[in-house]
Amino acid sequence: MRKADRLFQLVNLIRTHQPITAEQLAERIGVCVRTIYRYIDDLSLSGIPVYGEPGVGYALDEDFELPPLTLTCDEIAALMLGVEMLSRSTGTDLAAAAKTLLSKIGAVLPPRSFDPTRTPVRALGEILNNQSLRHWNDLYRSIQQQQAVKIVYLSLNEQLSQRVVFPLGLFYWGGKWTVGTWCILRNAYRDFRVDRIQNLDFASDVESPDQEISLDLYTKFQLERIKASGFH
Repeated sequence: MRKADRLFQLVNLIRTHQPITAEQLAERIGVCVRTIYRYIDDLSLSGIPVYGEPGVGYALDEDFELPPLTLTCDEIAALMLGVEMLSRSTGTDLAAAAKTLLSKIGAVLPPRSFDPTRTPVRALGEILNNQSLRHWNDLYRSIQQQQAVKIVYLSLNEQLSQRVVFPLGLFYWGGKWTVGTWCILRNAYRDFRVDRIQNLDFASDVESPDQEISLDLYTKFQLERIKASGFH
């Protein structure tokens, strides 16, 4: 990564997470703490109003705004490819949001630097069929609203079961989506393949479980399962 790109990343991290320590910045960017100190000096010399407080971290002046957006040809190609793949592998809500994002980015870039039709890397074929995405929008909304859903699920051994779950996250595995949930029946975190869900209804009458559930705790649970299985 070019130094200019690292400096831009540094400014954006400070702006988003301020105050943030040099150690945290070094971990996120992938450099040593001494390099972060040099980068901070470079930013200060270039007129970026970044300041630090010992024991607290770095922050930016509240009136600071990033300069106009500029993208390289490779970044535009990556953006277009991501939007096209997203539009073919998620529900309609997120796909529409991705296209809106693309138009907003195009509106603030110089006209000659942004021509999406000329990028040489494209995703033109169908990535996922309608069956795979049939319940994607509802699962995505239930995650946003922290609402339980009732599902009829067909397992891989062709057994039907009914579950009430709190969806926590959607995960794409290259051809298949899974949804990580808290399952009321099992009183535990469980995964379900989205394309195996036969029916889904929102369950507004279901109370939240007594214990804390979250995407972070679900992720921790999965990591512990992986470690316990001996797979690294």
